Amino acid sequence: MPNVHRLTFARLLEPIERMNRCSWRRLWALWLLVVRISIVALPLLTPLCIAQEPAKAPETPATAVNTTLPVNWIYGAYIPKDAPTQPLTGDQRFKLYVRQTYTTPGIYVKTVIFALHDQAKEDEPDWGDGVSGFAKRLGSLHAGNVIQNSLTAMGNAAVGFEPRYDRCRCEGAWPRIRHAVVRNFITYGGADDKAIRPQIMSYAAAFGAGVTVASWEPNNHGVLPKGYQSMATQAWVGVVVDALAEFAPDIKRMLHKNKADGK
Repeated sequence: MPNVHRLTFARLLEPIERMNRCSWRRLWALWLLVVRISIVALPLLTPLCIAQEPAKAPETPATAVNTTLPVNWIYGAYIPKDAPTQPLTGDQRFKLYVRQTYTTPGIYVKTVIFALHDQAKEDEPDWGDGVSGFAKRLGSLHAGNVIQNSLTAMGNAAVGFEPRYDRCRCEGAWPRIRHAVVRNFITYGGADDKAIRPQIMSYAAAFGAGVTVASWEPNNHGVLPKGYQSMATQAWVGVVVDALAEFAPDIKRMLHKNKADGK
């Protein structure tokens, strides 16, 4: 007499086996999706940025992009404490997007760290725990990061919001910590360049990226929970990143001082 339970279990495993057979095709499709999103995002962002270009002032000597748009590979784009907060031009927004998404190592380092974490946790076990599984997790996370950056950049450009972290022009540890926490949930811009606005674009982009990533993950139980989880991750990671951006000069001075004292 056939084992009914074994036959039932075998039928349940059939979709997973089919999924494993086509896993590399899924990974290839994932990379194609990233390329397509990048191709779409670049031309979409360009007209949004051009529309924000102010009337050209008399030409002045050009300064390096690294000076006008500082981007740290750990905590991203920021406005130095003593620098004036000026609205970004369309060209600056475009350059900032390209640097944060493609040409600085931060997004790649973050992707590798989170992929190693997911590999250790055996997140998405159907992807396996070897090199193949790590490659799938790495590809999925990188695609999500590119999608989130692209959506954030396009959203901020459309409404004129400030995408950079501005260091607190205050003194004392607590006011600076409070500024770093609050700044993760508010920004400036819109019709009034100095008006406080809710940081809706970052969280909408996190939700959109989470939902998109969930659509190709095996055995997902709905895309909406993944979107909410991505928003929650944006909240705590954003606070940590803003705190690093706020206190990075102090940490750097302390490290240099300790190094000098050790000589």
